[in-house]
Amino acid sequence: MQLEGGRPGVTSNGRHPELDAEQAYIDHAYDCLEAQRERATRLRSMVEVGRGGTNQARWEREVFEGNINHRLGQLQLGSASLVFGRVDDEEGSAYHIGRLAVAAEDQEPVVVDWRAPIAEPFYRATGREPMGLRRRRHFATRGRELLDIEDEIFDLDALASGDIQGHGALLSALDEHRTGHLADIVATIQGEQDEIIRDKLKGTVVVQGGPGTGKTVVALHRAAYLLYTHRFPLEGQGVLVVAPNRLFLRYVERVLPSLGEAGVHLMVLADLVEDLLGEIPVRLEESSAAAAIKGDVRMAEVIRDAVRDRQRPLREDLVVPYGLATLRLSASASSRIIKQARRRARTHNSGRRHVENEIFRQLAASHRSEPDPESVRSRLREDEAVRAALERMWPQLTPTELLRDLFGSQALLRSAARDRLSEDELAVLGRQRGQAPGTYAWSDSDVPLLDEAYARLGPRQGRRYDDPEVRTYGHIIVDEAQDQSPMALRMIARRTLSGSMTVVGDIAQATSAGGAHSWDDVLAWLPETSEPPRRRELTIGYRIPAPNMGLAARVLAQAEPSLDPPRSVRTGGTPPRIVGSSPDELAARVVAVSLEERAATGGGSVAVILPRSLIDEVEAGFVAAGVEHGRATIASRNASGGLRADITLIPVALAKGLELDVGVVVEPGRIVSEEPRGLRALYVALTRATKRLALVHAQPLPDVLAE
Repeated sequence: MQLEGGRPGVTSNGRHPELDAEQAYIDHAYDCLEAQRERATRLRSMVEVGRGGTNQARWEREVFEGNINHRLGQLQLGSASLVFGRVDDEEGSAYHIGRLAVAAEDQEPVVVDWRAPIAEPFYRATGREPMGLRRRRHFATRGRELLDIEDEIFDLDALASGDIQGHGALLSALDEHRTGHLADIVATIQGEQDEIIRDKLKGTVVVQGGPGTGKTVVALHRAAYLLYTHRFPLEGQGVLVVAPNRLFLRYVERVLPSLGEAGVHLMVLADLVEDLLGEIPVRLEESSAAAAIKGDVRMAEVIRDAVRDRQRPLREDLVVPYGLATLRLSASASSRIIKQARRRARTHNSGRRHVENEIFRQLAASHRSEPDPESVRSRLREDEAVRAALERMWPQLTPTELLRDLFGSQALLRSAARDRLSEDELAVLGRQRGQAPGTYAWSDSDVPLLDEAYARLGPRQGRRYDDPEVRTYGHIIVDEAQDQSPMALRMIARRTLSGSMTVVGDIAQATSAGGAHSWDDVLAWLPETSEPPRRRELTIGYRIPAPNMGLAARVLAQAEPSLDPPRSVRTGGTPPRIVGSSPDELAARVVAVSLEERAATGGGSVAVILPRSLIDEVEAGFVAAGVEHGRATIASRNASGGLRADITLIPVALAKGLELDVGVVVEPGRIVSEEPRGLRALYVALTRATKRLALVHAQPLPDVLAE
């Protein structure tokens, strides 16, 4: 495979001879796209929903208008380029590949959607396997302007390694400044990435990828590809992408709309619970010890028995007046009712109706004339003693009520835990209950427990409640899956309709207290299907320069010796800086280094990655110096949060998955000592920068960096 084009020697002035012709074709493609938008807009104006007509006619018009609006959304490109390449096959046909399909007025294809089967060779063909191609052409564009052309000529007499295609276009994309949002890679997808993107729908795909291998964008492009290829049934069933936190969610939220797929559900775990229970204030920061216990699968049995402990027979007989007589429910009869309800009910709250019916039936049977149980219910349903008995025997519960009671009482905790948790673990889980329900804060590790409780309790029964059922999805993508605890994975597994999943991550970057040690640990909690899990690995690092990766690889060798670092495409680059400081001058030195590094990249984005314990001190240094900056936080569901500032302070726990031009890592030794899996956290910190990396420290460096 040989390269030509876009370099001196192609023409006398170094300009590709077909640049003008290809620019004209791209202009034609944009004209056709605009014509498609106009046609869709005219259709929408024809189906306005008025007040007249039957309900069926109005419903049909609303559905039709919804489809048109969806299509108009797909046709919006913003500043993204429509066309990014072309393939010429051995039979003489040529196809332009782009972000979405565009046709001329006579329906002849002008641009082929990148997800279509005919576009596959654009990403997969190599010198050894040309897939019927004679030439592959990459466009360097800015919006609709064609800047350059790079051609790859397939020649079986000049085989190349086939690892990297469109090398110039790829490196050009990698050289662009990083912003506060992840960009799509649709124009530069590589062969090993495309294989994962186009993998079949059924079963579970596990993707192991080191830093900079593109695993997140591969997962998002896979969501777009699956929706395109399996529009029915996935459009109705839904595709869910689970992000590790809201900062990450804001970072990736533009990728799918840029690919014409705005219908994918991007959520964090708290969103899935809030869809069931309403807003849950997830703002509690808790110890890694508590997070590890709450993520342990033992908590599933603790919650099961906590629910069971709320199903209690009466201590003594219930006796209530009924006219001149009295009605009675014996304590032994209440025990039998509890046992019957446990056998019959799928969830706790669904068993409430049976318990109610049996209580009133038993009360009616205790009267000599055996009145109708419904008559007894009508007269006694508001009786204080009856209500108290019902609440003792089988209360209706919400997950928040159950867990507030459980964590607020060592007696309840000890009873539900049986012998599963030690006294020290019980003490860690305990917390004050006496807050108003609306002000009670929850942690991220509480979220899977709330969901587990909902699975045990079920929706509350009765007309005044309208709790939804757990929604399932046709395909689920889990990013940074290595950090999901067993309890979180159980929660995710409840959402899969058929076990079709894509889980991506890097075992070496498992930094959470409940994170996995291997992919087997993750798969153990996901549904088994007839399709065995398919394991894929991304081995080529596209983002991180080789000098930076070389330093990080030293940490990887100790943190996870079983894994090899990615092979960097970007072999050049400036070696990482290591800057010493005195403790008193640490913040000022961080500010100075951040400004120096930003200037060295021509104004790129800077991530100051540091232990949470230092963030206030370092931020005070930026304030004192009058340097504008941002501070990364886990934003609320409706907050705009993100990485909008040129310089952003990022706690190392939130840095995973992000990429910025410059990384300034503060006090590597404290990162190692303070994080639950310190060396892995340091590995994450060292692999965020796409251009330059600096380390600033007052304390001694970890041995692995001091060598």
